[in-house]
Amino acid sequence: MESAESRSNRETLEAVTAAFNAHDLDAIMAFFAEDCTLDMPRGPDPWGRRLVGRAAVREGLASRFAGLPDVHYGDDRHWVSGDLGVSEWLLTGTTPDGDEVRVRGCDHWEFRDGLVVRKDSYWKIVERG
Repeated sequence: MESAESRSNRETLEAVTAAFNAHDLDAIMAFFAEDCTLDMPRGPDPWGRRLVGRAAVREGLASRFAGLPDVHYGDDRHWVSGDLGVSEWLLTGTTPDGDEVRVRGCDHWEFRDGLVVRKDSYWKIVERG
């Protein structure tokens, strides 16, 4: 049986996904704690690029929307156990240069008091032949 905490956090993941698909940064950031972190899938370190704090996370997400203005997270599924969660999705979008992106990925989430304190994002590497 799913605990009330797990159910609430799963509902948060579903709502965050809807906010991402609406490209609504204010709605997205309402789910994040002030001291949150976001590990982007690309970057100079083994964990990608780590953004720390709401302002940095907001800026990083704004850059994602700028790089994929029509980004959409579809075929999403979410699992939660207490304060840990996983989301799986198919990201689609088009870059400003017209390149189409279609990639599977997942996010690892951590919650505290109903807010996101950590989002760690992973994408498959798609090879073009």
